[in-house]
Amino acid sequence: MKKERLLEIRKMIENFRCIKKEPRNVSSSFIQIMVQDCTLQNGKTILREQVLKNGHDGSAVIIVPITQEGKILLAIEPRVFTKETVGIGFPAGYIEEGEKTWESAKRELLEETGYQAQELHYMTSFYQDEGCSSAYNTIYIATGCQKITDQHLDKDEYIRYIECSLEEVYELEKLGLIGGGNAKLALRYLEKIKVKERVK
Repeated sequence: MKKERLLEIRKMIENFRCIKKEPRNVSSSFIQIMVQDCTLQNGKTILREQVLKNGHDGSAVIIVPITQEGKILLAIEPRVFTKETVGIGFPAGYIEEGEKTWESAKRELLEETGYQAQELHYMTSFYQDEGCSSAYNTIYIATGCQKITDQHLDKDEYIRYIECSLEEVYELEKLGLIGGGNAKLALRYLEKIKVKERVK
């Protein structure tokens, strides 16, 4: 990756870095904890706490967008509870009530980047954190992506996206700038499939 390109990405990261966190003395309206007694087949009862997000399980989609020109879109956004407080990954978002995973993938890609995919390729599904959550995430690779509109982000959502070659994506991961499990897993699946031939 050219030094100028890496400098540009580092400036975007710096712009989203969290410089101060102040606790609010209010209860959360988004994340709730449900405490349950769970009886097992062997007759034992165990106490478990389940994380809910806005009253739902927090299932989400992760989308690896590949443009018509063969570039990969990456999202840069605040991830304030990580060591770096900023993350680089792929567009992602929660599945809405009654939505199919592919519908959610199309919607989230359009909202976060303004790009629309010609095709979606299902890769895999997995539990986000089966110890305390039933969130079930799904990864799609979106090919033939073309920009058709502006981003439509939520009030507290700040996302910059960048187009990268596959080699640049690997370099960002090697530099430790792509550190999220969702993004790393999606990247491993991208390596395995023939669609990578379309990536430049």
